Amino acid sequence: MLHAIGIIPARYASTRLPGKPLIDLGGQSMIQRVVNQARQAHLSRVVVATDDARIHQHVLDFGGEAVLTSSDHPSGTDRVYEAYQQLGETADCVVNIQGDEPFIHPAQINLLLDLFADAETQIGTLVKHVVSEEELRSPHLPKVVLNTRGEALYFSRHPLPYQRQHNPADWLAYHHYLRHIGLYAYRPAVLAELTRLPPSPLEIAESLEQLRWLEHGYRIRTAETELATLGIDTPEDVIRALAQILGE
Repeated sequence: MLHAIGIIPARYASTRLPGKPLIDLGGQSMIQRVVNQARQAHLSRVVVATDDARIHQHVLDFGGEAVLTSSDHPSGTDRVYEAYQQLGETADCVVNIQGDEPFIHPAQINLLLDLFADAETQIGTLVKHVVSEEELRSPHLPKVVLNTRGEALYFSRHPLPYQRQHNPADWLAYHHYLRHIGLYAYRPAVLAELTRLPPSPLEIAESLEQLRWLEHGYRIRTAETELATLGIDTPEDVIRALAQILGE
């Protein structure tokens, strides 16, 4: 059986929503909901990686596992790797679970883990079919194009591909567009290498870290999910999340 560790990076600082991991969502904090969802997946261990003592103590208080990491990490990927090193155990893969996705489905994590049945998988992530014009045009929902092996060719905040022969309003009728779901898994050795890569031109242009990995020749395998998630980035997202919880 695959030995997989789930690590949830969680920072207190947030430009649009300070203290985001500790926000109450229907009687549970956001980070507690993420942990509870992740624990239902086929993971050997679920650990929160944070640079904030308040988040660290809160996770311990509700019975979760957490480690304190440096506050100097430029990305969640770097924080995940430090946490993995602190754990002191060897895994087949490490899963980076976003700390602001309280509705992450255990089935999505398991789908990602299935990619690692192939020993050649270096990095795995999820994609989802674009179903609306709003999704297609939103720069906050990166799109991705794949090769015939299901590996990512490119990620962009713009719709890809550009269909020159069709009116943009009709693009969804003529192509199976995919958006990226920001859930990653890595071979530990690959994760270590990724943290040593310098920022790349495409990454800087699109503000998408995964482009750095592609530019340096790493392969990102994908699996397609039909399940939707709701990330929490703004006060308006909190209102939508509460409405979803109350409707359950």
